Amino acid sequence: MSEDLRVRFLIVDDEQSIRRLCVTVGTGLGFICLEADSGENALALLEEQPVDIILTDLVMPNMSGLEFLEKVKKLFPRCEVAVMTGHGSVETAVQAMKLGAYDYISKPFSPLEELRLFLRRMADKVRLVEENQFLRERMENEVKLHGIVGASAKIQDVLRMVSRLKDTRTPVLITGESGTGKELVARAIHFHGSLANRPFVAVDCGSLVPTLIESELFGYEKGAFTGAVKSKAGLFQSANGGTVFLDEIGELPLELQAKLLRVLQEKEVRPVGSNQRVKVDVRVIAATNRDLEAEYRKGTFRKDLYFRLNVVTVNIPSLRERRSDIPMLVHWFLERFAPGESIPVTSSAMKSLLQYDWPGNVRELENCIERAIALGDRSAIDISDLPPALAAETPRSQDDARIATSATQNSPSASTDLEAIERATIQRVFEQVNGDKVLAGKMLGISRATLYRKLKRYNIGMEPLPPLTRSRHALQ
Repeated sequence: MSEDLRVRFLIVDDEQSIRRLCVTVGTGLGFICLEADSGENALALLEEQPVDIILTDLVMPNMSGLEFLEKVKKLFPRCEVAVMTGHGSVETAVQAMKLGAYDYISKPFSPLEELRLFLRRMADKVRLVEENQFLRERMENEVKLHGIVGASAKIQDVLRMVSRLKDTRTPVLITGESGTGKELVARAIHFHGSLANRPFVAVDCGSLVPTLIESELFGYEKGAFTGAVKSKAGLFQSANGGTVFLDEIGELPLELQAKLLRVLQEKEVRPVGSNQRVKVDVRVIAATNRDLEAEYRKGTFRKDLYFRLNVVTVNIPSLRERRSDIPMLVHWFLERFAPGESIPVTSSAMKSLLQYDWPGNVRELENCIERAIALGDRSAIDISDLPPALAAETPRSQDDARIATSATQNSPSASTDLEAIERATIQRVFEQVNGDKVLAGKMLGISRATLYRKLKRYNIGMEPLPPLTRSRHALQ
């Protein structure tokens, strides 16, 4: 394994026998092991070399372990520091944890296996934080570019459609299950195009009172009905020059469908109670979770309106069809509900999130993460923080297991393992830019050093690379 990928372990103790013992255990775990006999020497070493995990004694001459810990957490906050206590009390070790220590372990180590498991847990946490940081960086880059979270092939297809449609006036029909983000796609079409500075008016056709739908959409004149004490412009007039988003268009009554068709054809509305028609210039984006073709064959939706709206269709995939986007979405919601806290997600919790079928799609995932933050201790999202339906989820057959662990349909190497998802994402981007590392780094939203480390780790584009001096703490 390349040295760039191995965990770098520093043992700080004034007793040579303890240092040698820890180096032996660390070497057996595949770590790069460094030693220092005092806090001062350890700090000097940290200025020269990046380190991932540190194990320090609490009682040392000149600089105590607590003083050393405090300085490390201030200068190198990404470094995980654990303390050894032999002379001091448990109270001192607890004080160290309050200063930011990962944990404490008593010496002498008995049995020695206890030390090995302790160091392995520390290393696992470092890797977990790195994986979570990569997903967070990737997610932030996607949101900046499109406002839509996801890197799967199906979401990339949606984003390409957004790019093609953003400057057109053509009616667009967005289809997809409830909770997939149809309005988000409609907003992306509007706000990334030439109409971005014009009105965007969203109408939930399913929530409008049937007797008031016409007046809401097209407006009304003073005295048109009881309570109409003054004239009011409808939503189409409010959106003039911009976009009207008609969500759940399949809920619109047949009578109103005929009037909507007239608006689309003639580009004018007639307010309730008025004999005058008002010209409107709007782009119409409609969305539905129904099969409108089946609806018009049953007679519950107008065929002519269906073909008028269905000029261009954008289908939003369900969450179970793009499982590889789940880690990125999870971190997006973590940042949204707990900004700045960088809460990691354990591998077991992420596997449960990936295996679940998500009938409520992204909206259900959002509620799940909000619940986990509200009920958990905020140190990490574990399987115990998930709703019972997710924690108990297990694939029901060999075929179900294969489906549940598929991270993306277009990547045969994908699995529920975070490393496989990460590798698939990097591989796809690297191929799209024909091996251009600078462009790949920009598209992935990660630093040059992080990209090179990931390419080495996953054996992607393994030609000789130029020497690179990096600070693991600053760039991970």
